[in-house]
Amino acid sequence: MACFAKLDSNNVVERVESVVDAVLQDNNGVEQENLGVTFLKNLYGSSTNWKQSSYNTHQNTHKLGGTPFRKNHAALGYSYDEGRDAFIPPRPYASWTLNEETCWWEPPIAEPALTAEELENGSVYRWNEDNVAWELYTPSTQ
Repeated sequence: MACFAKLDSNNVVERVESVVDAVLQDNNGVEQENLGVTFLKNLYGSSTNWKQSSYNTHQNTHKLGGTPFRKNHAALGYSYDEGRDAFIPPRPYASWTLNEETCWWEPPIAEPALTAEELENGSVYRWNEDNVAWELYTPSTQ
């Protein structure tokens, strides 16, 4: 199966569809993105805008060791950046910056590692944008 993202007029993903591989194969059995796009335009309207995405690509790495495709798998709310040929998630916080290699947002300070005790307690670090810092959160026990 191949994944395709339907983009709105601002190149924001508003839908993700799967298309069977046979639809994408040309007469020589080679996968062609334009065949999937044509198929989806026939289903959803000729004015729709579609881009293929790879379910197995995350932060410019292919989970199965293949070639990464468009930096990240498309998801609702992600943007397609034509210049980078990449799907980029929404910016989570104003202080975070985009890593150009992965097209993933990174905090200005790396997340601290949890200790064994913190892991055992179910603790997690949460980003506090007001303080521009990570804060340890431990769920209360009841």
